[in-house]
Amino acid sequence: MIILGIDPGIAITGYGIVKYEGNKFTPITYGAITTDTKSTMPERLMILHKNLEELISLYKPDVFAVEELFFNKNVKTALVVGHARGVVMLTAVKHNLGIYEYTPLQVKQAVVGYGRAEKQQIQQMVRILLNLEGIPKPDDVADALAVAICHGNSHLMGELFRVK
Repeated sequence: MIILGIDPGIAITGYGIVKYEGNKFTPITYGAITTDTKSTMPERLMILHKNLEELISLYKPDVFAVEELFFNKNVKTALVVGHARGVVMLTAVKHNLGIYEYTPLQVKQAVVGYGRAEKQQIQQMVRILLNLEGIPKPDDVADALAVAICHGNSHLMGELFRVK
C-alpha cells in the first residue's frame, strides 16, 4: 500500500509518501509545498492543488491520510488552514483516493505509543521507523510522514481485528 500523508497548511503543507508492506515502512518521497505570502489566497490554494495533483499523478498513492484540524485559539489561522485542508481533501477525492483523517492524539499514539508525546519524540520515531539519516525538515514534513505511518499502523490493526 502506498500512503500519501499530509500535514495541511497555507504557507507550508508537508507531505510524505511511504510504502507500507509486510509491517515495514519505506519512504518514497517527502517534502513541503510552500506558497508565497505575497500571493493572494486563491493563488496559494491553486499552487497547493497543482502540486498535490503532480504528486498524486507521479506516485499514484492508494490512500490519503490527513491530520485533522485541531481547535486553534486563533480563529483566523484555523480558517486559513481549513481552506488549505479543503483543497487537499478535494484533490484527493478528485483522484478517487480513500481519505483517512487522524487527530494529533491518534498520530502520536500510533507513532510513539503515547498520545501526549512531544514533537521531538515524534520526529525521532519517524526518523527511526523510516530509517532516515536525519529528521525531515521543516517540521510539517515530519508531521506528514507521521500521519502516513499512523495510517499504516491503523490499517494493520484494522486487518488484525477484521472479522473474516
